[in-house]
Formats: sequence, C-alpha cells, structure tokens
Amino acid sequence: MASDPDFLQYITEQLSGVYGLSHRKMFGEYALYMGRKVVALVCDNQLFLKPTTAARSLLDHPTEAPPFPGAKPYFLIDSALDDRDLLAELFRATERELPEPKPKKSRKSTRKKPGPSKE
Repeated sequence: MASDPDFLQYITEQLSGVYGLSHRKMFGEYALYMGRKVVALVCDNQLFLKPTTAARSLLDHPTEAPPFPGAKPYFLIDSALDDRDLLAELFRATERELPEPKPKKSRKSTRKKPGPSKE
C-alpha cells in the first residue's frame, strides 16, 4: 500500500525546522534526505528511521521493523511523531552519524572507440 501524501506532509511539517530536509517519491513510498544522505523512509504511512547509536540513545526502547519485505530493520517512529523537538533531534543525530554516500559511477558509455583500421 502506498503512503498517503497527507502523512508525508504531516511529517515534513513536524520537521520544518530541520535544515536540508527533502524527500523523493520511490515506488509509491518516500525517502527522506538530509543533504545527500537518506535518513528515513516513509512506507505504509509509517516513519522508519535508519538505525544509529545516537538515535538509539534518544529513544527509550526503539521498536525495530523492516520498512518493506526483505529490508534490514529500521527504527519505527510512532509516539515521537508528535514531539517536534525529539523528532528533529533524532533526524539531526542520525544524519551526523551516517557516512557520506558513495559517489555514483558515471553513466558515460563504456564502449571502446573504434581504432584505426588494420588494412
């Protein structure tokens, strides 16, 4: 089931004070970015935060669940959705701890240029 755009809007409003937050629609769901880092996913109208030590220390006993079948467990954020300050701190702490994404390979053609003919 795809996430409701109204749910995404609620989350982005709760995180309006977080600098560099953006989102991208992916397969009916959404990835939440801070800069170039994917920090969280919105799937089935639920917020899943990438697990980090910093976020774990801010949450008492985080519930872990995969955002979609076959995915690694993320922190399922439920009661913290209504706490703007905690939610913002969770996102900032997670972003600080995540590594920079690896550079993407160029999409240039890898075909070899034809060389001189050997006649």
